[in-house]
Amino acid sequence: MTLNIRKELVNFLAEDIGKGDITSALLPKKKISAKIISREKAVVAGVKFAKEIFNIMGCSVQIVKKDGQKIQPNQTIMKISGNADKILTCERTALNLLTRMSGIATQTSELVSKIPTKKTKLYATRKTAPGLRFFDKEAVRIGGGEKHRMRLDEMIMIKDNHIAASNSVLDLIKKAKKKYKKFEVEVETNNDALLAAKEGATIIMLDNFSPSQIKKTIENLKKEKLRNKVKLEASGGITSKNIAQYAKTGVDIISVGSITNSVKGIDVSLEI
Repeated sequence: MTLNIRKELVNFLAEDIGKGDITSALLPKKKISAKIISREKAVVAGVKFAKEIFNIMGCSVQIVKKDGQKIQPNQTIMKISGNADKILTCERTALNLLTRMSGIATQTSELVSKIPTKKTKLYATRKTAPGLRFFDKEAVRIGGGEKHRMRLDEMIMIKDNHIAASNSVLDLIKKAKKKYKKFEVEVETNNDALLAAKEGATIIMLDNFSPSQIKKTIENLKKEKLRNKVKLEASGGITSKNIAQYAKTGVDIISVGSITNSVKGIDVSLEI
């Protein structure tokens, strides 16, 4: 299923407008110019979607700062021209998307900058706002991270509750192997990591492992000559303060749900 971006943006506008912007309808019918400016340092994201929102309402937009560019306080991100009522009707929807996506991209960029090796990649998770997953994950990409799976139908990922519901991780792995070449298994112990690797898991998520526990797991996988056959993902309790330690263990993937789950929006505003 391919997301219809324009349709999604139209729906965003409709959610805010309702039956009509009755306040902006009071304005005189005239053309105006406006600009969106930043109030703080950030990595800007969502510019092309904000532009499309204004375009939908017949406004013209000049992009000054592209997605992925760093912005400073009081810098102009884009300039808009069009009917006064149309610009103000779009204002909040466009700013909301820019604020959220720039916040995600900024946090992602900060975390990526703390990873000392190119071998280890930062991934987002499915901990996104309902209805905003595409935009949340796109912001992660703009900030220098990776998206991981977008939906449940993209890859088998056997997690703790799947195991609890089936009572047999081996049974789930065998079923996964029959249908798919690639699948991931979440484990909570070193022994389970070894078991998953021996049974053919292509990715193993080390859930809430400490850096020392991860190093021990990697040592054991190397002894069994399994390390090169599997990718390792560290997840749980990883922050800007300890992400470098996790990266130095040699894991391939670090996933951080807070990038999209606990978003601190960037302060941007529209000025006429």
